[in-house]
Amino acid sequence: MSSSDDVVQVGLVALFVTALVVSQVTASKLLAFGLPFSLPVVGEALVLPGAALAYALTFFASDCYAELYGRRAATVVVNVGFAMNFVLLALVWSTILAPGLPAQAQPVDPAAFRNVLAASTGIVVASLAAYVVSQNLDVFIFHELRDRTDGEALWLRNVGSTATSQLVDTVIFIGIGFVAFQGVGLSAALSLVVGQYVLKLLIALLDTPFVYAVVRFVSNREDDDAAAPAVQ
Repeated sequence: MSSSDDVVQVGLVALFVTALVVSQVTASKLLAFGLPFSLPVVGEALVLPGAALAYALTFFASDCYAELYGRRAATVVVNVGFAMNFVLLALVWSTILAPGLPAQAQPVDPAAFRNVLAASTGIVVASLAAYVVSQNLDVFIFHELRDRTDGEALWLRNVGSTATSQLVDTVIFIGIGFVAFQGVGLSAALSLVVGQYVLKLLIALLDTPFVYAVVRFVSNREDDDAAAPAVQ
């Protein structure tokens, strides 16, 4: 493996873990995107958790990784990411509970700091449940589609695996994080599910050319290395 391949491999893992952690601490803010038309359930605006964009990037990274390095390697990355959620919780709560200066000497009020970061606890619990199911499902479907198409139609396994696993992820995440922990009503929860899933599906469609670009880059580097004469 060349140094360029090493950079791509480490970069994909770094993107996966970074996007995963960012999604946990940004999920409690609700976003609203106006639409030029009306959709069933959501009306004229998509309402979704702030984590949607960051979390969608984890599926891009895992699909690239699965295509390049295989199912077992991708599963390892997914499970390491799962463990990092517990590290996030431990670090957040150790900071919240650690002694600090009086409130008047702090740049951020300790109560506000706790309210914002502690809100991520329910989100992380919901994310853990959704994550362990959807990410492993994504890797499984990705490789099933790859086997059934004899390695062809990368676009199909990228979009198909992400579309299926993201739907499962969204339902579990909203159900636990917003309905169970925050008492959001079912109609509002359904709106969140639809809004988040529509954005995730759109990202899955838009990121397909980038998946091709990453895979082609690594494949071309491997071909160049194979064609290069051996150093005596």
